[in-house]
Amino acid sequence: MTAVDVPAKAGWRQWVGLLVLCLPTMLTTVDITVTILALPHMSADLGASGIQQLWITDIYGFMIAGFLITMGNLGDRIGRRRLLLIGAAVFIVASIVAAYANSTALLIASRAVLGIAGATVAPNVLALIQRMFKDPKQMGAAMGVWGTSIMLGVILGPVVGGLLLSSFWWGSIFLMGVPVMGLLLLTGPFLLSEFRNPDAGRTDLLSVLLSLAGILPVIYGFKELAREGWSAVSVVAIVAGAVFLAVFVQRQRKLANPLLDVSLFRNPVLTGALVMATLFSFVMGGVGFMTSLHMQLVEGFTPVVVGLWLLIPSFAMVVGSGLATGLARKIRPAFVVAAGLAVAAAGSVVLVFVSTSAGLGLILPGLILVYIGGSPVGVITPFLIMSSAPPEKAGSAGSLQSTGGEFGAAMGVAIAGLIGTAVYRGDLVVPAGIGPDAAATAEASVAGGVATAAQTPGPAGEQLLSAARDAFTSGLNVVATVTAVVLAALAVFAASRLRRVPPTGAAQGAPAAEADAAAAEVPEAIN
Repeated sequence: MTAVDVPAKAGWRQWVGLLVLCLPTMLTTVDITVTILALPHMSADLGASGIQQLWITDIYGFMIAGFLITMGNLGDRIGRRRLLLIGAAVFIVASIVAAYANSTALLIASRAVLGIAGATVAPNVLALIQRMFKDPKQMGAAMGVWGTSIMLGVILGPVVGGLLLSSFWWGSIFLMGVPVMGLLLLTGPFLLSEFRNPDAGRTDLLSVLLSLAGILPVIYGFKELAREGWSAVSVVAIVAGAVFLAVFVQRQRKLANPLLDVSLFRNPVLTGALVMATLFSFVMGGVGFMTSLHMQLVEGFTPVVVGLWLLIPSFAMVVGSGLATGLARKIRPAFVVAAGLAVAAAGSVVLVFVSTSAGLGLILPGLILVYIGGSPVGVITPFLIMSSAPPEKAGSAGSLQSTGGEFGAAMGVAIAGLIGTAVYRGDLVVPAGIGPDAAATAEASVAGGVATAAQTPGPAGEQLLSAARDAFTSGLNVVATVTAVVLAALAVFAASRLRRVPPTGAAQGAPAAEADAAAAEVPEAIN
């Protein structure tokens, strides 16, 4: 790129368009948390069984994870704006159906459609941002705003859900998506620029089926691992999904117009950023899972109160995201991300010393450090991934970012659950006076231990409760130790892998040059 070939600056139309794009981004995050809050009301009204309740909460995330790659590729083929608007229209219809569902089956089906429509959001929003903000400095700022909108969705979920459920029936949580997607439908054609790959060719339907057959079983298997521990169902699901994913990758290498262009992985900046984003989602999934359980089962807080307490570290992450975006304009992203990950690792070390008596005194400071330290990953890695991808493959690149996050979070919850359960069972000492059946229930999980203690009168129940809480806290300490090591390793990885990427405010080069360079070399500029 020469001195005269400078990217055009985005104007007010692009910035207003960015704000419109952030609303559906927030909505897809809010939808997950508010559904969990509303689940007791839905179950009581519709008579949902335990299995049906799991599908009500899980099917939305399953469909999003399964269709991200397909929707990213489809956006490249038919147009990112067009597909996003189609997804918004489907989301509105499915939201209304879910709000007024009179049976569990209809609610689950509408939630599945909501997930498929929601899968159009992340990859195509990222691709549109890449198209709208060609100046690297502005693109970095836009990615920071987009990343912040995700965190705001996490923050607003419990608050908005609690307010709606306290004033209206459970269906109101779905209706809040109607005005958001309606605004996108009304303003999108005027504010958002369209782009598609004219040489994309047809969508390979077999690749779509293979991607679904690979992603869905793996996500399901990890969720089952977190929920039930090792079982034949979870292992078979993960193995089968892995086999289908391997077949999927092999097919992509042979197709002239693949669903996922695996050549994107030849770009070391894109691959390095994707690894960091995935592994940080892994850490956040595990830490979030264990600390949330600790606050409920050890501290005795309700899920709503836990959500409110977690607003504090979530706000810290929003603040950290703004700081990281500004610093990355002047300092190489490698150093910003590495420094942040080092702070996050220190936060995990704080969690290592959490005890049953320390309460929130250590949990909240530890989580604040983890959240604020991890915020550079959340806002800088999307920029690195999207700025490294060619424009015609932006949708596919965006799908990789989102799919990596889904996989990372699922694995983090599953592995943290397995580690925590193993430590809990190894440390738990069931006091005398507890029957064999009750002891077996208590030894299965901390939830079983707390429930058994509540049903056991006298000193034996008190001793069991104390033992169960101590054993689970030991599991949290071990998980925190593992995450501290992972975060420290990621900090070293970021500093070495991205060390030659310039500050985002100075980047004026072409990312395509990266793909042609030696794998160990990172270009001095990214567009």
